[in-house]
Amino acid sequence: METFLEILKEVLKGIVRETSAIFYRKNVLEKKKTTHRRQKQKGGSRRK
Repeated sequence: METFLEILKEVLKGIVRETSAIFYRKNVLEKKKTTHRRQKQKGGSRRK
């Protein structure tokens, strides 16, 4: 019974860790992506 509780505890730890990683990725990293925008390419030939 005690080993079953240990296994259950480890499984729950993994689930909590994965869900918090997904939550962090959605809220923090995706917001940073929107600030870094690529400049529009200007058409035509450029002289040096």
